[in-house]
Amino acid sequence: MTKKILIVVAHPDDEILGAGGTLIKQAELGQEINCLILSAGVMARSDGTGAKISALREETQAAGKIIGFKNTYFADLPDNSFDTVSLLNIVKEVEKIIDEIKPDIIYTHYQNDLNIDHRLTFQAVLTACRPININSPRELYSFENPSSTEWQSKAGEQFAPNVYVDITDTIDQKILALAEYVSEIRDYPHPRSSTGLKILAQYRGLEAGLKFAEAFYLIRKVD
Repeated sequence: MTKKILIVVAHPDDEILGAGGTLIKQAELGQEINCLILSAGVMARSDGTGAKISALREETQAAGKIIGFKNTYFADLPDNSFDTVSLLNIVKEVEKIIDEIKPDIIYTHYQNDLNIDHRLTFQAVLTACRPININSPRELYSFENPSSTEWQSKAGEQFAPNVYVDITDTIDQKILALAEYVSEIRDYPHPRSSTGLKILAQYRGLEAGLKFAEAFYLIRKVD
């Protein structure tokens, strides 16, 4: 049976960093993959002009084509300033797409990421996916995001995955998709680099007896 999958992220490229290899696998299996990006991704920078936003949108669409997205939605919330918006307004953006797609599976950020937008995205998704919502997904996962999840204080609650997906056959496509984000990718040793992604995938693979893996935390599953 074809499943509808939605990934909800704060910024362009988060969808690739967090779950790109898994989404490619699911698209190849014939699942419907959709993406909601809540911010433009460049507004926090002094050069957040309309032209730069358009260029980033083009990169997003090119990366999404490699992943196999059916639809990519944008909400245009203020980049790195979600805390200036009411949580209810963020929830409404998420609910709008959930009600349109009626996804079976949702992926989103880890609740304790360093980035404030990631944390509020998680809260909004969890609220939008409360069981009373008739369109709430049957499976809800959070993922790690290089350059945010691992940069959180080690004194707090750490990302502790309980689901691993073998991406040995899709790691190269994931890296190709990230390469479309020419304005976002960085040089190693930055975590948001092709080498950084490969090292993380190898490490998660070691935890699960795989060559390359993506790791997730299962928040809720209804059988």
